[in-house]
Amino acid sequence: MPRALAAPVEAEAPRHGAGGVGCRRCELGVEGALWHDENWVVTGLGGPSGLPCVVMLQTRQHVDFPDLPDQLARELGPLLIRVQRAVFAIGDIGNVHVCRWGDGSEHCHVWFMARPARVPQLAGSFAAIWDDVLPPLPEDVWRANLDVVARELR
Repeated sequence: MPRALAAPVEAEAPRHGAGGVGCRRCELGVEGALWHDENWVVTGLGGPSGLPCVVMLQTRQHVDFPDLPDQLARELGPLLIRVQRAVFAIGDIGNVHVCRWGDGSEHCHVWFMARPARVPQLAGSFAAIWDDVLPPLPEDVWRANLDVVARELR
């Protein structure tokens, strides 16, 4: 049965790290990064999830997606392809969804969500939901997949 849509709120809650205050990405710097350069950082999630691999490309500077300076905007396209290829290198990946949601954090971040090959039920925009619903990968498999991504980005 469909759920009723709640009435609009007076004002949306501030996103995490609004104005650069208390921003986890800024506080972490490159700690735990799979790859980084002077402007960008690629990180995994804090632990295994349901898909073979989920990584994020984020700016090192505290800017939001619509506010990217021209230099970062020019770098973004080639990086999207580079990170996607690194995730595909894990092998047995049907698709790598490249997604941008900006509701949780003000810091610019783009998600890369690997869908396993030959599992059509996971195809499409619901991959992000399946990532939350499926049991997490075994930690050794998760780490091995992140190692592939890190190696490919070096």
